[in-house]
Amino acid sequence: MQRVLLLGAGRSAASLIHYLVKHASEHNWHISIGDYNPEVAKELVEESSQVRIFKFDVNSEEQRVDEVRAVDVVISLLPARFHIYVAEACLKMKKPMFTASYIADDMQALEGKIREAGLFFLMECGLDPGIDHMTAMQSIHSIQARGGQLFSFKSYAGGLLAPQSEDNPWRYKFTWNPRNVVLAGQGTAQFIRNGRYKYIPYHDLFTRLEPIQIPGYGDFEAYPNRDSLRYRKVYNLADIPTMLRGTMRRPGFSAAWHLLVKLGLTEDGYTLEGSEEMTYREFVNSFLAYDVQRTVEEKLCSYLGVTQEEEAFQKLVWIGLFENEPIGLPNATPAQVLQKRLEERWRFGQEDRDMIVMHHQFGYLLDGKPHCMEASLATVGQDPVHTGMSNTVGWPLAIAVKNYLLGKIQLTGLHRPVLPEIYEPIIKELVELGIELTEEEKPWVEPLPPGL
Repeated sequence: MQRVLLLGAGRSAASLIHYLVKHASEHNWHISIGDYNPEVAKELVEESSQVRIFKFDVNSEEQRVDEVRAVDVVISLLPARFHIYVAEACLKMKKPMFTASYIADDMQALEGKIREAGLFFLMECGLDPGIDHMTAMQSIHSIQARGGQLFSFKSYAGGLLAPQSEDNPWRYKFTWNPRNVVLAGQGTAQFIRNGRYKYIPYHDLFTRLEPIQIPGYGDFEAYPNRDSLRYRKVYNLADIPTMLRGTMRRPGFSAAWHLLVKLGLTEDGYTLEGSEEMTYREFVNSFLAYDVQRTVEEKLCSYLGVTQEEEAFQKLVWIGLFENEPIGLPNATPAQVLQKRLEERWRFGQEDRDMIVMHHQFGYLLDGKPHCMEASLATVGQDPVHTGMSNTVGWPLAIAVKNYLLGKIQLTGLHRPVLPEIYEPIIKELVELGIELTEEEKPWVEPLPPGL
């Protein structure tokens, strides 16, 4: 019997858990699921001879080591900052590790030790990062195999609402970690376009948008992710003139979010004195100039250069930022106050369905002529548990673990799913599960990089 340890049973774990349990009898697996709140896991699956659920405290080194020692493979869906604790236990006990999270600097620093120990660590094997890597590399390798020379790669993804659930002016609700959404984009976005490096500070990020259309699902807009430049190395495209990764939203979202950023409501570096006694109207007013003659709405519009009739301003009205309702949150940062308000207004209901969208655009030379290939994906969640987000984060990870346990992955070291022996069988099975990009060749219509 092979033993699998899953640490973390949050909202993105449901599809992974159900996949592992479904295949447990077939492959003679035993699944141990640990979470600080084990009741969360018990809502997803019942304990049995093949499933054990237990309370897990990531801060207990003794428990970490004991649990890792007893299994054949470890999956971490804990908050990203805790992966290093799990990794250190895996190194100590000589166990492989899988996660959907980015390779952080502290994990990258362990690369030599992982390789020397002959272990396989796979990270960034979820949705974004994950499916984006796999589908991009599949297309890149296909273009290169035909003799194509890539000069442009743009990649966008987003966790949104299915069209039938877009019942508010933002066309958005929380389908994953609300804090991550509120803090998204902070820092400076950097990418390269036609050989020119571009840097967009956070206060301007949501004004620099790319329009995108996905057949059957309509129009979208995308803002750049923080650091697109490092993916040149990840995709072995060190000299590519254009490399851009971004996050997708429905049109109009970013214009309204820009107002929140410019006003300062997404700041998370200080706390507001007396925040529990403030109303939301007083909260907004605290960021505006003192003026007893004008209303809060008038001052905000004057400061941000908008009118009260504009859609972006009306979106702020809809989320209740001007209401005289007590916040009731002590020692809160501006971002925490905003998150509380948004969680109340962007609540994902039992009848709601989420949607994952992804879009790649490849520009390449073939036989001396420029070509464009676009690949798009859209998948809708089945229910509030088996969401599109849970499916696209959990299934790639579960399939990778299965392939490893079946001996189909013979690699060692710290990896992303960018090698064919990792991504090809995962993509093949995802297609069987209904997750598939549709490719389309189009004429290249943008300016070419200098020298091409």
